[in-house]
Amino acid sequence: MNVGDVFTVEFPPRGGHEQAGRRPAIILQSRQASSQVPTVLCIPFTTQLEALRFPGTVLVEPDGNNGLRRASIALVFQLTAIDQRHVKDRRGRLSAEVLNAIWKAFDELAERTPPAPGTRPPVPVS
Repeated sequence: MNVGDVFTVEFPPRGGHEQAGRRPAIILQSRQASSQVPTVLCIPFTTQLEALRFPGTVLVEPDGNNGLRRASIALVFQLTAIDQRHVKDRRGRLSAEVLNAIWKAFDELAERTPPAPGTRPPVPVS
């Protein structure tokens, strides 16, 4: 699993507004991190286009590489950690352009200013 890969994920019911059931999701965790922790960070998709009314959403069209069959909405505001046992088959990979839109939506939700291109964010000093 790599950042930007699209996998089928079995989201268990949680009893709230979170997505549940078997659906595509974007992996947002490095292979190295995934080898060290039992969970993986991911963003679920929905095909309910009216979800675009919410902040933190990105429309992703099927492109032959991402494994999507229909236009789907990445629910960035539902970024979640899920047990790796719920991650099933790899479907494809997002384009760099779409992945950048995902990161931009995350930055807007978090009110985070991304570092300038070619620079690294400052390391906190404690």
